[in-house]
Amino acid sequence: MELEAVLAGVKLRRQLAGSMQTLAVTGLEYDSRRVMPGNLFVAFGGTKVDARKFAPQAMERGAVAVMSDLPRPEEEFDAVWIEVEHARRALALACRNFFGAPERDLVLSGVTGTNGKTTTATLMDALFRKAGHVTGLLGTIENRLGSERAPAVNTTPESLDLYRMFARLREMGGTHVSMEVSSHGLHWGRVYGLAFHTAVFTNLTQDHLDLHETFEAYFDAKKLLFFENGAAAPLHAAINVDDEFGQKIQPGPATQVLTYGFGAGACVRAENIAAGFDGIDFTLRYRGTSLPVHSRLLGTVNIYNVLAACTAGLAHGMDVEMIAEAIGEFETVPGRFEKVDEGQPFLVIVDYAHTPDALRNAVAVARTLKPNRVITLFGCGGDRDRSKRPLMGMAAAETSDYVVLTSDNPRSEDPLNIINDALVGLRRYDTPHTVEPNRAKAIRIAVEHAQPGDVLLLAGKGHETYQVLSDRTIDFDDREEARLALQEFGYRRPQG
Repeated sequence: MELEAVLAGVKLRRQLAGSMQTLAVTGLEYDSRRVMPGNLFVAFGGTKVDARKFAPQAMERGAVAVMSDLPRPEEEFDAVWIEVEHARRALALACRNFFGAPERDLVLSGVTGTNGKTTTATLMDALFRKAGHVTGLLGTIENRLGSERAPAVNTTPESLDLYRMFARLREMGGTHVSMEVSSHGLHWGRVYGLAFHTAVFTNLTQDHLDLHETFEAYFDAKKLLFFENGAAAPLHAAINVDDEFGQKIQPGPATQVLTYGFGAGACVRAENIAAGFDGIDFTLRYRGTSLPVHSRLLGTVNIYNVLAACTAGLAHGMDVEMIAEAIGEFETVPGRFEKVDEGQPFLVIVDYAHTPDALRNAVAVARTLKPNRVITLFGCGGDRDRSKRPLMGMAAAETSDYVVLTSDNPRSEDPLNIINDALVGLRRYDTPHTVEPNRAKAIRIAVEHAQPGDVLLLAGKGHETYQVLSDRTIDFDDREEARLALQEFGYRRPQG
């Protein structure tokens, strides 16, 4: 494909010479290690590392040109250098041109918010599959195209990876995509130029201030999903009207808004709510329709996720009874209030809660099961927003009967420094607690401390199967570590 065609619609800072426009491009790549002969290499600006330093490697591997929002390096550089206004937006548009706009043959639904994105998107995918569609599910846990599965690297992939998956799904005869859209993905332009059928807003609490710096900027990034962003605004929006920030999202006239919540003002609402060990039940009310809904998911917080998915389904014109049936058949989301059962006389739950609000919600869910005590194990991630660490400590101490403070993914930071930040908040309460930096040992301490009738909540990592240390990434799964710890104390689920 000629370079001129690949760059159609891309805003250039400098005009290309005529001879450069006819260069043949065999593909696009933003990772210099994966460049193939004939590729257009994209060097992003705005990151911790000057991406221009990877351009020579890309050229050695056969790249025909470099596209970047950074100026050409001062040292002599023989290759074609295409300077654009915004490299990630330029990549998104170039991908659309190169892959033949596969997203136009798909129905895209995006979910944004602080908590509940994964569960909501997974529920939505279940609805589309129930309706007989071949689907794509893109998010924090995995990327699934039809029956093909691959681990997720980012909650919202770079646009090049998105377009590759869109093209693959189109080849498979797929039609519907449910995807988590993170504030990072919106801020960096990974979804720039995508037209969504339905945009879903779950809620907003403090997170990712390491990137956005202010809560207002974080909210502004989330709002991008509901307006023109290199493409038309979404046709439909499903917005949690019980959330104060949901009330502030006012899409334009081109978007049909369906609100959801518990209050009478919501278009789609839940009434007669009941939550127990077997799941959640409520009455779904929508435009004169009243229907009982049962979900195996635990806790009232998940009613919002179920409502969000139901509202998205209604925006797609699905039958409300089919929606209720699909919700009832849905089992669980990995690492989202997931039980670990080895026949022990107390409940062990693994959950991804890694923000103060999510941790409070997870403990609140545990309280609905009427336990004797709630024991909470948590840590805070390194190289991330430090301001939420004492808030995490406060959330755990205020809501739990016993706390085990440990490491999460410390990354380049000293785990003890992270723990000390969290202790500032934890020690504002008299809640008994133990500190153990080694997460495996901490899980064993928590299991040993649990008594019959307790709920042990292992928070923070959820579905993750690794732990990121300063010098390496190791295999680590809270579910497996909990299972091993339970077995060490003599518990073992009967086989068969």
